[in-house]
Amino acid sequence: MVPPSLLSERRGAAMSLTAAASGLVVFLLSVSVVQGQRGWGVSYTSTEICAVKGSTVEINCSFTYPSTLRGRVNTLEKTFWFTKKKDGEFVDLTTDSKYAGRVEDLCGNNICTLRIRNLTESDSDQYRFRIITNQDAYWGNPGTTLSVTDLQVEVSRSGSSTLLQCLSRCSPGQTSYIWFKNRQEVKEGTSSYADFRYESADSYSCALKGYEDFPSPSVYAPKLPSVSVSPSAEIEEGSSVTLTCSSDANPAANYTWYKEDEDSPRASGQIFNITDFRAEHSGSYSCGAQNKLGRSYSTFHLSVGTGSSTMMVNIIRTTLGVLMLVPVFLLSLWTRKKKALRSTTEAHEPEEIEMLT
Repeated sequence: MVPPSLLSERRGAAMSLTAAASGLVVFLLSVSVVQGQRGWGVSYTSTEICAVKGSTVEINCSFTYPSTLRGRVNTLEKTFWFTKKKDGEFVDLTTDSKYAGRVEDLCGNNICTLRIRNLTESDSDQYRFRIITNQDAYWGNPGTTLSVTDLQVEVSRSGSSTLLQCLSRCSPGQTSYIWFKNRQEVKEGTSSYADFRYESADSYSCALKGYEDFPSPSVYAPKLPSVSVSPSAEIEEGSSVTLTCSSDANPAANYTWYKEDEDSPRASGQIFNITDFRAEHSGSYSCGAQNKLGRSYSTFHLSVGTGSSTMMVNIIRTTLGVLMLVPVFLLSLWTRKKKALRSTTEAHEPEEIEMLT
């Protein structure tokens, strides 16, 4: 049996190893758990850890095993970290394809650290340590429970006030939160709630303390919407027109369509269809994008134009009209010329002179 002072020293060394990891901070329940019997023992630095998706976490333990067993020398052959699979199988995490390229098992002087990079939510599990000697094996139960959280900011309205909440899987009171306004830290505390005087140009995000490099996605009011018109060519009378409005916003925006000089909205939704477009449909329209943080509008004008098919019909009509006038014009010229020739001939005929005798 290892003396309590040695176990304490090893636990202190394990905690120092965690603190020494550059840029790495974990949230843990600071309770050291030791399981042991007949010289076997595993001491976990923490029983619960909450880490952020995409970050790196370290789980630490120290262990002991009897130097002799059943009158023979007890030699350490292998140690590894594992999680219990659904079929009850225990697999070394360093050989599990799920953790390929993301896991390191760092051991020295009976102190072991499991380091997992680029955490995913599926990594949330209970991690345990196993000792194997030439005579026996020992499981360090119950292990350390890891919760991997993906931070989100939830927006709610109460009258004119905007309330933001940072949502995570971390147990209440297990960690503290940091709030950012336009990417600048503005508030730190234990509460996941924040009540701000919100301006339409502002954006907010949150992070767990110690994980400032892994903030939640920002929330913000809709940016100026853009509107596309299909077909993009000139609108022919009687045709169908599809308008699509889009805006960068988080939470996602809702859309409303308005026409000038009308009190009620024309339509709602991101897409607005106008069938059988007529002259009375011409005018200025607005697309409004709004969420719980604000709204913005884009205004544009629609009017009936001369489409290619209408233009072709007009050209054909004009051409036929011109062609029909050509014979009339030529006949008129011929008639006028004939009259002119007749007048000239009559003017030059000799006059008969009666001779008096």
